[in-house]
Amino acid sequence: MDEPALQPTGPSRETAPLVTLTDVTKRFGAVTALNRVDLDIRAGECLGLVGHNGAGKSTLVSLINGALAASSGRVDFPASSADHALAAGVRSVFQELSLCPNLSLAENLRIAHADLRGWGWRRRAGAEIEASLDTLFPGHGIAADALVETLSIAQRQMVEIAIRFSPLGGAPKLLILDEPTSSLDAGIANQLLEAITRFCDDGGAVVFISHMLGEIFRVASRILVMKDGHIVADEAADHFTRQGLVDVMGHVATAPESDSEASPRQLGDVLVEQAGLQARRGEIVGLSGLAGHGQAEALARLYLDATSAWRETGTPPMVFVAGDRKRDGLLPLGSILHNISLSFLATTARWGLVDRASERRVGDEWQRRIGIRTQTLSNPILSLSGGNQQKVLFARALASAAPIVIMDDPMRGVDVGTKQDVYALVRAEATKGRTFLWYSTETEEVCQCDRVFVYRNGAISAALSGDALTEAKILEASFEMQESEA
Repeated sequence: MDEPALQPTGPSRETAPLVTLTDVTKRFGAVTALNRVDLDIRAGECLGLVGHNGAGKSTLVSLINGALAASSGRVDFPASSADHALAAGVRSVFQELSLCPNLSLAENLRIAHADLRGWGWRRRAGAEIEASLDTLFPGHGIAADALVETLSIAQRQMVEIAIRFSPLGGAPKLLILDEPTSSLDAGIANQLLEAITRFCDDGGAVVFISHMLGEIFRVASRILVMKDGHIVADEAADHFTRQGLVDVMGHVATAPESDSEASPRQLGDVLVEQAGLQARRGEIVGLSGLAGHGQAEALARLYLDATSAWRETGTPPMVFVAGDRKRDGLLPLGSILHNISLSFLATTARWGLVDRASERRVGDEWQRRIGIRTQTLSNPILSLSGGNQQKVLFARALASAAPIVIMDDPMRGVDVGTKQDVYALVRAEATKGRTFLWYSTETEEVCQCDRVFVYRNGAISAALSGDALTEAKILEASFEMQESEA
């Protein structure tokens, strides 16, 4: 095994499973999303659930938590007299967060906890959510009366997780965590992974979905691999290596074509310079540091300053790939093709009219190159899984002619195979002279950049490149200012 583990304890095979799926199939019209699945999950077990976007993971857990009903087969809770998931202690945190932005943390907890009522319920709800946050994320600094809309995406994800870990009228027995660290920096993610291991050690069970394989190996006692609606592997975690797990998952996206005529990359003059942040033509610049320390704000200022002209000027100077796709990226009522083609419609239009043939041709090309899993690009964007929605945002950006691409933690929920393909696409575009500014909460990811600016307390604390660009140096710079003030 490639990764250090937190030594999760295995489940007892003498106890009844918390949930059992027997010959379960789920169909959506002509599409079979899940095909004859048999599965049981027991107390004390952390089940790592992996597979490419669209493999059936979200459908599987939606059947377990009762959000969907099986087309055929049975979902049972043998360890409980309950006949539905909520009463059996099943709690879910999905990648697409469900918090009400105009309500406080305490009020959001009240929605999930129907029995919390009567005089003083806000005080009791506030105490409950603060206790859960304190247990999971020591030093979180989030007030129970804060409105969700005032929180960063990382803080919102922490709150959603804390609500599901809280009692909610009964202790949780099975937690389903779908990409729970996708918006968290390494330090906060580590706190959550430790909490998962403690929960399983105390007799709870977790279904942990992540495209970060290091996290899977760290906490999972068992790994289940899905592909095209089937379970293709189900083994103890120590049965797999990282590469072996990738091989079992298979490959879904088409590798980018090689450009035999591309010359070695030459970094040109400075294209971007703002508050110490610099980027040259053909350079991939990373922004790193603890989440919420000014990286996203710096990119937003840069993008808005360059693109806020009211008059269309042809090729845009910059294009943006959002990490918070629901808020900043998608047109939720549009088709997949419409969401892709926004970035190039103006440049392919004829006499002010959309060139439908050109739009379809470019859309089909990017569906193939980046592996968007859909039968037709005419389908609604919301018919896609979260990871495939993120691929659409990448396709939109890379299909444009903009010389500068800004990426705000764009790999949230994207599977490991597609990540590698996107890395190759980014590198190929940089070779042709395109510039990328890339904020990521994954340290391993930013280490692939040419240069990295580390942020702390809203300012750049270090600029790293060459041999100095290491995970250790990034972490050191992330905490350097804080330590100097102590």
